[in-house]
Amino acid sequence: MSEEGPKPLYWLPILLTAFCAFGIWIGSSLFSKNQSENKNLQKLEQIFQVLDQQYVDQINTEEIFEQTITEMLHKLDPHSNYISAKNLKFLDEQTNAAFGGIGVRFLLFRDTICITHVNALSPAFNAGLKRGDRIITIDGKPSTGKSITSEKVMKRLKGMPNSSVQVGIYRKGKKLKKTIIRNTIPIATVPCFYMINKETGYIQISQFSLPTAEEFHNAAVRLQAKGMKKLVLDLRGNGGGTMDAAIQIADEFLPNGFLILSSKGYHSKEQKHYATTEGVLEKTKTVVLIDAQSASASEILAGALQDNDRAKIIGRRSYGKGLIQQDKRLKDGSNLRITVARYYTPSGRSIQRPYEKGYDAYKAEERKAFTDAYFELDSSLFVDSLKYKTRNGRTVYGGGGIMPDIFVAGDTSGTSLYLSELQWNGVFNAFAFDYLNQYEINYNLQEFLNKFIVTDELINRFTAFASKEFKIAFQQKEFQHSKENTKRLLKAEIARHLFLENGYYQVINNTDTDVQRALKSF
Repeated sequence: MSEEGPKPLYWLPILLTAFCAFGIWIGSSLFSKNQSENKNLQKLEQIFQVLDQQYVDQINTEEIFEQTITEMLHKLDPHSNYISAKNLKFLDEQTNAAFGGIGVRFLLFRDTICITHVNALSPAFNAGLKRGDRIITIDGKPSTGKSITSEKVMKRLKGMPNSSVQVGIYRKGKKLKKTIIRNTIPIATVPCFYMINKETGYIQISQFSLPTAEEFHNAAVRLQAKGMKKLVLDLRGNGGGTMDAAIQIADEFLPNGFLILSSKGYHSKEQKHYATTEGVLEKTKTVVLIDAQSASASEILAGALQDNDRAKIIGRRSYGKGLIQQDKRLKDGSNLRITVARYYTPSGRSIQRPYEKGYDAYKAEERKAFTDAYFELDSSLFVDSLKYKTRNGRTVYGGGGIMPDIFVAGDTSGTSLYLSELQWNGVFNAFAFDYLNQYEINYNLQEFLNKFIVTDELINRFTAFASKEFKIAFQQKEFQHSKENTKRLLKAEIARHLFLENGYYQVINNTDTDVQRALKSF
């Protein structure tokens, strides 16, 4: 066997030359790109300098700059957005469904902070605050008067857990001082669940946050323990939230291996999410309620159940948001929320409404959904190019929200301008507060639902209260048209003060057209 020494590397100079040439080309490209970007930034800076130095009025350059960013993002799609650092705290609270605070609900009435509910075992509860108390000082400073707003109140009462706040209380003619140690206050994202009848449960999801899937699971298990075999799942008014929560809740209904969702973007590879064996509602007959405000994560859940023929969808066409956003925190503490992918329901449809005509046209279409589509089904969306098949071969359509299997027109019976004025001015809330301060109700929820009656005498007191406290003139004809609806809303609001959303919706749902149609559909 012969031995050979190392061969001469004739190819090395050629390879090095090639690498150098490639490096120079990359550098030149990057330099050219950077030069172009720098020119754009310099131009933008120059424009702001000219505006700052020569514009006819004084301007807030920071505010204009942030608006410019928002406008730029909306040129891409209607859901990419910029969130300033000062507004980011609210976003975090919604995502985590929690904030640092004392644990009360309040209304501003007669220029005073009136406590309408104290959360059980909350810091306020532990400090001895009660429903009906009025907060007249916060940390020694007055908290009454026409200048007080809900935003100002929340800013002063909220704070880091374990920090303290001192409040002055007015209670039945006495002034008290209470020191409250703040703590983390959860925001209920499943605010209402109960048994409508012996076999049918009702669960409402108000938003999708990190704790929502666990809240939903616990509600479902508790209702199953009461005999639930059928479920009305209410997603009306739910604008969405975290996608993972919607996927986890869909998993509660679907058998192992069923597709829940797929997603894909230019910079993100296709992802598919499948159901596991963890579901506790796989054998529970289900109806899902949606409307024009059901969006994003609500549509992911509704679409997964519809495409897998797992639930009937009842109500009105949903919002039509089929884009996935991702948050990017910037160095100054602000947030860039950019669209990174489109999602597709199990049948392969995108339910994103078209936005090629621009942001203004997109928002106009949104407003149309609350008017025209509220009363009748928009059959113009049923086109062959947007036709898809569910697991069992039923036809569904993409391109503009989730279309319900059973359309129910919005209910406007018993409405009037007089009733709307009472609602928008918060008269029901204020009257319930005043009423419960005068009369103690010791019913439990079931007793309240069965025994508490809004008499003609009480409703007359209510309209007189509206006239005296809110300067809303009594309208006899409109009142008669809306009388029964007014009674129902007044009973529901009193129930909310006593029993929160579980009380409110058990009163409302007794005559709610969507809920009643859902019960008939089983």
